[in-house]
Amino acid sequence: MLIALLLFSTIFLAYTNGANDNFKGVATLYGSGVLGYKTAISIATATTFLGSICAIFLAQGLIASFSGKGLVPQDVAGTSGFLISVGFGAACTVLLATFLGFPISTTHSLVGGLLGAGVMAVGLDVNFYRLGGAFFLPLLASPFIAFALGMVVYWFFRRMRKTLELTKESCICIGEQKQLVPITALPDAVSNVAVNIEMVNQANPKLMLADESECIEAYTDRVWGIYVQKLLDAAHIVSAAAVSFARGLNDTPKIAGLLVAAQAVDIRWGMVAIAVGMAIGGLLSARRVAETMSKKITEINHGQGFSANLVTSFLVIVASKYGVPVSTTHVSVGSIFGIGMVSGNRNAAVIKSILLSWLITLPIAMVFSASIYWLLF
Repeated sequence: MLIALLLFSTIFLAYTNGANDNFKGVATLYGSGVLGYKTAISIATATTFLGSICAIFLAQGLIASFSGKGLVPQDVAGTSGFLISVGFGAACTVLLATFLGFPISTTHSLVGGLLGAGVMAVGLDVNFYRLGGAFFLPLLASPFIAFALGMVVYWFFRRMRKTLELTKESCICIGEQKQLVPITALPDAVSNVAVNIEMVNQANPKLMLADESECIEAYTDRVWGIYVQKLLDAAHIVSAAAVSFARGLNDTPKIAGLLVAAQAVDIRWGMVAIAVGMAIGGLLSARRVAETMSKKITEINHGQGFSANLVTSFLVIVASKYGVPVSTTHVSVGSIFGIGMVSGNRNAAVIKSILLSWLITLPIAMVFSASIYWLLF
C-alpha cells in the first residue's frame, strides 16, 4: 500500500512539474511570435521527454542529492512515509503555483519538502549544513549568474548586429489578410503602399492601424543567400528545444530520487514513468504559466529569445552533468530579466510577484510536507 502511494505521489509530482515547467523552455518562441501555443508546447513536450530519457545515463548525481540521504538519518531517508510526504508536499506547492500562473521551481519545492518532512520526522537532527551547501547556495546563485550572462550575451549579439549593419524593420498590414511590407520610415511606407497596392489580391484593400504590441519586427537582409530572419528563427527554435531538453535532463532525476531511496521500482522504468507524467502535465495544464513567462515579464523579440535560451540551456546542462541542483525556472527567468534590463523593457510588477512566489515556495512546501507526514505517519 505504501509503495503504491509513493509511486502515485511521484507521478503526481511529475505531472505538476510538467504543468509548471514544460513551457518554460519554449516561452520565448511563443512570446516573440515565432510559434503558436500548440506547436510550442508540442516541441517542449517532445524534447523534455528526450531529456528525461537521457537523464538515465547522464544525470545520476542528482538522484542521490534528492533522495534525502545525508540530509536526515539513513533509517528515515529510505522510509516510504518520509518520501511520500516529500513528494506530496512538493506536488501540492507546484500545483498551487500553476493554478495561480506563477512559474516556480520544482527543485525549490522538493528542498522545502525534504526539510519539512525531515524536521517533522527527526526534529533538529536535520543536517542543515548540507542543506545550505548542497541546495541553497546553487539555488540562490544560479538566477544571478543567468541574469549576468543574459545581459552579456544579448549585449554581444545586439552589438554584432549593429556592427554587421543588419537591418531590422517593422511592418504594416494591408487588406483583409495580413501581408508584411517592410518599412524604414513613415514617408517611405506611404510610397511603398502606393507602389505595391495592386500586388495585394483583395477586392477592397485597406491600410489598417493596430496596437503597438501587434507590430512585427523582422530582419530583411540576407547571409549566404538566406534571409537573416529565417536563420534567426531556426536558431531560436533549436535553442528553445535545447532548454526543454536540459529541463528534462535536470528535473527527472530529482523526482526519481524519491523512488530510488525506497527501492520501489527499477530506476529506468521509474524515470520513463516520470517523463510520461511530465508530458501529460505540460500538454494539459501549462497555459497559465505560459502566458506569464512569455508575455508578462518583458516583451521578447527573436534575438532576445535566442539569447535567453542559449544562456538557460548552457547553465542547466552543465549543472546537470555535475550534479548541481539548480532550478531551470530560476535560470530561465533570470536570463529573461537580464535581457529586459539591457533592452529597457521589463514589467517590474510581474517580476516582483515572481520573486515573492520564489521566497514563499520553500516555506509553503515545508508546511505541506510536514502536515502530510503528521497526518499520515
